[in-house]
Amino acid sequence: METQSVNSNLLVEELQLGEQLNHCVHSNRRSDFALMLSMLTDDVLSHSQFKLPKAEQPTKLTTEESLRKTFELPKKQRLSLENLTQIDEFSQAHLIESQKLSTLHLTQALSPKPLAFRNDKLHIDSTVLSNTRLYCQQQYQLGKEAENDKGEIGKDNRLAFNVNAWLKSVQTTIVKAPLLATTA
Repeated sequence: METQSVNSNLLVEELQLGEQLNHCVHSNRRSDFALMLSMLTDDVLSHSQFKLPKAEQPTKLTTEESLRKTFELPKKQRLSLENLTQIDEFSQAHLIESQKLSTLHLTQALSPKPLAFRNDKLHIDSTVLSNTRLYCQQQYQLGKEAENDKGEIGKDNRLAFNVNAWLKSVQTTIVKAPLLATTA
């Protein structure tokens, strides 16, 4: 509940401004226009235009196993360690220390080692997260909370698209534009 109040106070998209940007343009209030634009998030994908309802696509029955068999690919490389007994397998520092890089490349090609130590899809190091924008940190927290609540990564919250209201605002803009251009 606390995240919803933070989200409502945070200016993210043009939809929250209504027609204020349009009024600033037509009344030559450049400073207000620039201020409102600078307050919006710079992540374009978080704007309402990209949260429209998705059309359902038919699902394909192609599986990863069938593709690996078709293209004769080796078994999938593990993303992380599965248990603590594999820690020795993860460490390859002794090969680098003894300058046996060709042996390292060969063993990696024959039996690929895990790419990461932990298996957490949403884990981001705190030093990396602290260097991101406020909006990014908030989305990360919401994703973590959704995963804890439902056991899955939070899905996109899509907005309902009101076509009639959008067309009416476009029509209002078109009707007002000639009147303002002749008076200026």
